[in-house]
Amino acid sequence: MGFKCGIVGLPNVGKSTLFNALTASKNAEAANFPFCTIDPNIGIVDVVDKRLDQLSDLSKSKRKIYANITFVDIAGLVKGASKGEGLGNKFLSHIREVDAIIHLVRCFDSDRITHVSSKINPIDDLETIRTEIILSDIDLIQKKLEKSKKKSLSEKELKILENKLESLNKGKDNEIENKDDKKFLLELGLLSEKPKIIVCNVDEENLIDGNKYTKLVKSKNSNEKIITICADIEDQIMGLDKNERETFMREIGLDKTGLNRLIKEGYDLLNLDTFFTSGLEESRAWTIKKNTLAPKAASVIHTDFEKNFIRAEAVTCEDFIKFGSAEKCKENGKLRIEGKDYIVKDGDVLYFRVNP
Repeated sequence: MGFKCGIVGLPNVGKSTLFNALTASKNAEAANFPFCTIDPNIGIVDVVDKRLDQLSDLSKSKRKIYANITFVDIAGLVKGASKGEGLGNKFLSHIREVDAIIHLVRCFDSDRITHVSSKINPIDDLETIRTEIILSDIDLIQKKLEKSKKKSLSEKELKILENKLESLNKGKDNEIENKDDKKFLLELGLLSEKPKIIVCNVDEENLIDGNKYTKLVKSKNSNEKIITICADIEDQIMGLDKNERETFMREIGLDKTGLNRLIKEGYDLLNLDTFFTSGLEESRAWTIKKNTLAPKAASVIHTDFEKNFIRAEAVTCEDFIKFGSAEKCKENGKLRIEGKDYIVKDGDVLYFRVNP
């Protein structure tokens, strides 16, 4: 279990190159013309976790299963997408299915690669994406309100939609703060409610310190998560073996790959934690929301585990690694018995006891 992240942006900003790098594949065609990507490319990537590696070794597990993240490379967006321009309808339908959105903007000059607007302006690019998302959501809400005449929505739901519509018509895309209201809007597929990460795609020379474009993006989006990546360099890194990769990254002054940074920011953005199960048959990482109660965490393994939950036997990952097994942790007083009100912590190693 993991999360799904859509890569969106205008044509020719490097979406397919970044997708290929993140997924260590060559599945997405990268070329210098608009709408090179028509149907979405999908890649599932393991979230490599050294803690799981250690747990698996200590338990002598037959299988090791990482959590994963799914990347979706979506067709380029242009002005008028909400009205069907370019490949707008396909773009908008595909990003409704993701958990978070990577807004990729071009922050490099190049005479070789054309820009759909004939100029490099990442702020304008972000505004194009934002505007089309707002217009699309307005259209979706208006259709929902029309259907409400047939009594498909409650009074409360109608009010939420009306408030959201009012905000969108004012050009404000994320004013809703009530958690239940936001959950309802997300379940409807409203794009403006989806969490996002802005990724600035730069050239190699500006990867470490950025440039005038990245500084502009950061100054205009101070409340957003922003990462600077060179998609071409990421693509080169992923084509190397482990030792070559580490040497190359040291030489260019890069401490983490773009993939690792995106995973970290994605987990933070979506408020996700990881817990583990570990035994002879299998060691596995499981992804849950922060502050998840033990029975709900158990349901990630099997839906019946939540209603049949008895207790959880919990060990911190650090203690498991220190003492070498759950049994040794128990002998040293480090294994805890937790009930239905226990909030699972990141790094917990859990053993669930359930009614048959």
